Amino acid sequence: MSKIVCFGEVLWDVFPSHKKIGGAPLNVALRLNSFGNDVAIVSSVGNDSDGKEILKFIKKTGVSNSEIQINETYKTSKVKVILDDGGSATYDIEFPCAWDHIEFKDSTKEIVKNSDAFIFGSLIARNNVSKNTLLSLMKSAKFKVFDVNLRAPHYSMNLLNELMNEANFIKFNDEELIEICKNDDFKADNLEGYVSYVSKKTNTANICVTLGGDGAILFKSNTFYRSSGYPIKVKDTVGAGDSFLATLTDGLLKNKNPQDAINYACAVGALVASKDGANPIISTTDIVAMMK
Repeated sequence: MSKIVCFGEVLWDVFPSHKKIGGAPLNVALRLNSFGNDVAIVSSVGNDSDGKEILKFIKKTGVSNSEIQINETYKTSKVKVILDDGGSATYDIEFPCAWDHIEFKDSTKEIVKNSDAFIFGSLIARNNVSKNTLLSLMKSAKFKVFDVNLRAPHYSMNLLNELMNEANFIKFNDEELIEICKNDDFKADNLEGYVSYVSKKTNTANICVTLGGDGAILFKSNTFYRSSGYPIKVKDTVGAGDSFLATLTDGLLKNKNPQDAINYACAVGALVASKDGANPIISTTDIVAMMK
C-alpha cells in the first residue's frame, strides 16, 4: 500500500441532464483508493451545500478529506461538460472558485513529506494562491507526478515549463505533447521523438503519452513501452485519463513490469470511457476480461 497525495480541483461536473462529483485530482484519488492505497486529497470548497455534499461523499469513499479547506468567500466549483456525438468531452470552467484559493498549511506539508507520491495537474495553477501553495508543497514531495491538462485559457507555456522541470513523472495526451513541443519550434517524425525531446529538456526520466482509443506510450529508464489499447464503445471520456493515470501510478509504485503496468492502465481507462461518469465501479474481473 502506497501513501499518495492528490492536489487540486474538486468540483461538480454538470451534464445536460444531471451533475456528478469530479475534478481530475479527485478522480485520480478515488481510483487509487480503489486499489487499496492510503490516499489524501488537498483542495478547497465553498461554505455551501455543494461543498458540504462533496466533503460527505469523499469521506464515505475512504479518501482522506482532512486537507480540504472551506472557503468563506468563493463558491464550490461547477464545470459545464459538453459531450459530442462520440462521447468526447469539452469543459466550461468557471473562474474564480474555491479551489483557486488553496492556502499553504503545515499540516498539508507534513502529509506530502510522508507520502510516496504527490500528484497534481496544470489547471490548479491558474491562480497565484493555489499555484504558490503547489510550488511550496512540491519542495517536500519525494516523487512528483504532473498531469498536463491543457484547458484554454487556463495555462501558459512558462507555467508548464516550470512544473515539468520540477516533476519526476509527466503525463500528456498526444495533442498536448505536440503543442508544447511546437511552442519550442521543435518537430519530430514520431511521438517517441517528441517524448525524448521533453525528457532531455526537463531532465525527466518517466513520461507517458495517452493516445485515446489507440492506447498509450510509456518512457521509463530510457526504454519505450507501448500498449495499443482496448476497443470499446465510448459512453463518455470524462475521467478516463484520470483513471489511466491512477492505475499506471499504482503499478509503477508497486514496481510492476512497465509493459504490464501500461497495459493494465489502458484497460482501466477504456472501461471508464465505456461507462457513464468519471468514477464508475470497476472490478478486477472486468479488467482481466477486457485484457483478454
